[in-house]
Amino acid sequence: MSDDRVRIDKWLWAARFFKTRSLATREIDLGRVRVEGERVKPAREVRPGERIEILLGSVRIEIVVRSLSEVRSPAPLARRLYEETPASIERRERQAERRRYGAEPAATIKGRPTKKEGRALRSVRRDR
Repeated sequence: MSDDRVRIDKWLWAARFFKTRSLATREIDLGRVRVEGERVKPAREVRPGERIEILLGSVRIEIVVRSLSEVRSPAPLARRLYEETPASIERRERQAERRRYGAEPAATIKGRPTKKEGRALRSVRRDR
């Protein structure tokens, strides 16, 4: 673990938030990673003590950088690179509790209906 300067895309990969560095870069470009509440570029250097927000799927994780590394290491060592905020831990636990009681019905809807589904919907409406 070095105390040099590290790009945020490399650090996120080394901290095991993303499987590849290109995935980390893509998520940063899409604005799903913010440092101190602001959008950043993949080449931005991260510093110890900075607060990073990461949107992974529907879960928002807030962490504080504790140390720097460019090298991907085993998960127990990678967890030493950051500390999750208490508010983030509580929010994740509440989301997990809600998912345990049932899925959100709207989560299964994926865009517009197909032609076949549209015909089925129209036939149901005509039968009323």
